[in-house]
Amino acid sequence: MEANLKEIVLNNSNDIVKMWLEEVEKHRKHDYTSSISDELFESTNREFVNVIFTSLEKQGATNDIEGFAERLINLGWPLSYLTDGMQAFRRVTINYILGQSTKVDTQYFSEVLGKVDEWVDPVINQLVNEYSGSWENIVSLQKVALQELSAPLIPVMENITVMPLIGTIDTERAKLIMENLLDGVIKHHADVVLIDITGVPVVDTMVAHHIIQAAEAVRLIGSTCILVGIRPEIAQTIVNLGIDLSKFPTKSSLKKGFESALELTNRRIEDIQSKNNEIEELVDSLDRE
Repeated sequence: MEANLKEIVLNNSNDIVKMWLEEVEKHRKHDYTSSISDELFESTNREFVNVIFTSLEKQGATNDIEGFAERLINLGWPLSYLTDGMQAFRRVTINYILGQSTKVDTQYFSEVLGKVDEWVDPVINQLVNEYSGSWENIVSLQKVALQELSAPLIPVMENITVMPLIGTIDTERAKLIMENLLDGVIKHHADVVLIDITGVPVVDTMVAHHIIQAAEAVRLIGSTCILVGIRPEIAQTIVNLGIDLSKFPTKSSLKKGFESALELTNRRIEDIQSKNNEIEELVDSLDRE
């Protein structure tokens, strides 16, 4: 029985594929696929149905399923595309098999339903598992990448590093800032660290507390922390909240903070043109003598 039904499906795959594509196309106007180009929609559907038939022939083609699920995630297609497509394949296959038989009794109908379920359910499970696994892996990688980008420590000159902060600072991110800051100071042998909060929209008591903690931790390992990017509204908020930032230097801009960092490391910015003019004047005076 099972061999005969599977043979009917595989031998008439072209007809079933055509029916399946028509079934999927009918629902396109009402879901997310309406905004997808015709070429991409058709090619993805073709790949999908090929994966289904390959799985039926090989009793589960894990590599094909895994690759297809990963491509769907990269395309940004939801899991419902897979589950809806498999349910459409189930309906089309059952209708096709029943349409090829002269039997109309309940027992045959029940047997067809049972056998099709045995083929379709494992494929659905594999697709869902592979999609979920790939999704979790991608989300995990993205989370790591975002964490690395959320609190970078950039060495800009020997013994001077900058940590630009952008966006809201919550407790989890504050912990990451502290870890990156301490690790980076030691790794880059930084004497001065500039924490730039120009891109932080709100500085409340909690944010200020975390920044103070970070600055204090940097001080304890022998370096100096300068807070830069203090906009007027941020300064007013800090004063109104009664937050004490007197323990470490603050500057209104990164430029001013960098100039202070140079002074702390016994360096300064020189105007080369002015220096050259001075040298030329000195040479001229010596020549005159």
